[in-house]
Amino acid sequence: MVQLSYFQKRDYQRLIDWIPSEAFLIQWSGSQFLYPLTEEQLQDYCTGANSTSATTYIYNVHSKLSGEVIGHISLGRVNRRNRSARIGKVFIAPEYRGLGLSTDLIKAILEVAFVELALHRVELGVFDFNKRALAVYEKVGFKKEGLKRECQLVDQEFWSLWEMAILEREWQESRRKE
Repeated sequence: MVQLSYFQKRDYQRLIDWIPSEAFLIQWSGSQFLYPLTEEQLQDYCTGANSTSATTYIYNVHSKLSGEVIGHISLGRVNRRNRSARIGKVFIAPEYRGLGLSTDLIKAILEVAFVELALHRVELGVFDFNKRALAVYEKVGFKKEGLKRECQLVDQEFWSLWEMAILEREWQESRRKE
């Protein structure tokens, strides 16, 4: 089980320490940041986030058992007119992977999106080789909407990205099945 709290300046160094390489940074954040990740980049990322009318919400992920910060996630591109947003920057610390916490994390951020923010649609992108993440997203109810073929160049290799989304009614249905 996990819980979310707002990501703050005191959390920057932990996140920087979690990013071991340029390829990992790109897998985690797309092209938003440059390697190495810096406090200045994170300050820009956080500017305007987490306020009542924000378009981006950035979170630490805590283990409910220990209270320890074990990950990171954001809900960005919040569009209140269209009631939509995009999940990004999903990260579980290596020592906590494989414990089912990613599923709990996605469920927690969807609760924020569909209950707290009253959204209708939540989308995300995931590189096609990330089979574990794809399985988590599909388990929670996301549907593949399209493959962006060879859209990201990393270390002389092109990566393809699945675009996925879940609608509020699909999320409600998946909760009834639990």
